[in-house]
Amino acid sequence: MRRVRCISTERDGIVDRSTVDRSTVDRGISRRRLLSGAAGVFGAGAAAVLAGCAPAGKPDPVPSDDDVKAYATVTVVDNRFEPAEVEIAPQQAVRWVFVGPGEHDVVADDRGFVSELLVEGSYTHQFTEEGEYPYLCSIHPEMRGVVRVVAP
Repeated sequence: MRRVRCISTERDGIVDRSTVDRSTVDRGISRRRLLSGAAGVFGAGAAAVLAGCAPAGKPDPVPSDDDVKAYATVTVVDNRFEPAEVEIAPQQAVRWVFVGPGEHDVVADDRGFVSELLVEGSYTHQFTEEGEYPYLCSIHPEMRGVVRVVAP
């Protein structure tokens, strides 16, 4: 144990002289430790904020309605949906036909229909209620389309 001799300032004509254990002397926090701690807190906060901005991930696929006759067909090719907009009546179905070479899927904004990632093949969904159903490709979010279901 190393001892340090401390002398306080003169107060009321009395000089206080004492010896203390060095381990009990509060030296404060070093600049390095302060900056390191601040960086850690900032990094953790940034990670939490970015996690909140990240997509929640692709939802589980909704089974294809393959046994239903499709009224409209959308081709998924070259990072686009052709046509990007279709209009059908309630109880009708849309079939998306995937033409390689890249993987794509069809994910409704409301998660009402979700296909597997496909290079080729098809996915069919029957729409039972009127409304507008925007969708996209989860790995190419610039690929967007919409199904409008209107009463005849």
